[in-house]
Amino acid sequence: MIFWLGYFAFNVLRWGNYFDDYEYSFKSNVVEFAIHIVIVYSNIFYLIPKFILRKKYKTYLAIVVFILFMVYVIRTGLNYVLVTKEAYPESVVPSSFFDINYIIEVILGELYVISFVTSIKFIVEWFLEKKKNEDLAKLQLSTELKYLRTQIQPHFFFNTLNNLYALALQKSDNAPKLVIKLSEMMQYVLYEIDGPKTDLLNEIKHINNYMDIERLRFDNRVEVDLDITGDIEDVKVPPLLLLSFVENCFKHGMKGNDFLKIKMSFKLLNNGYLEFSLINNFNPEISREPLSGIGNENAKRRLNLLFSSNYVLESKEEGDIYNLFLKIPVQS
Repeated sequence: MIFWLGYFAFNVLRWGNYFDDYEYSFKSNVVEFAIHIVIVYSNIFYLIPKFILRKKYKTYLAIVVFILFMVYVIRTGLNYVLVTKEAYPESVVPSSFFDINYIIEVILGELYVISFVTSIKFIVEWFLEKKKNEDLAKLQLSTELKYLRTQIQPHFFFNTLNNLYALALQKSDNAPKLVIKLSEMMQYVLYEIDGPKTDLLNEIKHINNYMDIERLRFDNRVEVDLDITGDIEDVKVPPLLLLSFVENCFKHGMKGNDFLKIKMSFKLLNNGYLEFSLINNFNPEISREPLSGIGNENAKRRLNLLFSSNYVLESKEEGDIYNLFLKIPVQS
């Protein structure tokens, strides 16, 4: 409605100023715009869906030709009855209702309005559909990321509760310590993570709690060397992304080994990237697939969703040593 009112006012002022006759301009535009609105919306909501979208182009063309003929008849008739007895007042020379120039002017004018308004309609719909698809893609991405985030934690908490049960049966002094560590981890996952990014320092604390639990589980047969380079106080990273790689160290490193050594490092680069590396020993005779499992597949899927190709993930085996290197862009 606002569009048509604006378009109507523009035409009234334009042609009123051109012919220095605002009364005639107003009356003639009232007649024309009443016809424009009916024809334009008939074209958009009926003719195009029924014929163009079904590829019935010849039928559509024939109907449009007929409509243009009827527009000419109706418009000239209404103008004669309601506006002016002159057939073509805009012409510099007297004309009749059947003057070819007048007929062409009416038909071209109607085609212009139909094309102009229909183009605006479809451009607006295209932008709305584009935004809708983008919003849907973001929602799907967010939903999948949330799902992938939650895959690791239930698995870990289930194993930890089993370990707690075993320690309780043994009446071990480590059981209360495990409960405290597990409580801190659950508090972080349930209450402290509230967005797509979290503080790297909180992630490192969460990883340390996890490793403390594993130390209790394996009777301190675990040695961890942590190295941090750069000021990471305000660095933001995707939550729970790095934990899956640390879990992998224990999953495969303890198979057939009496002692597990892990070297973990974080290095913040000046170009806005974070380098994360893990080195751990494993038994190559038993752990033949260090990268297998849901955790690492989960992490790689999240990396692809979060960073597309803007990350580096590399891993290699050197004898009984497994190396993992990850480089991701970070916020600070």
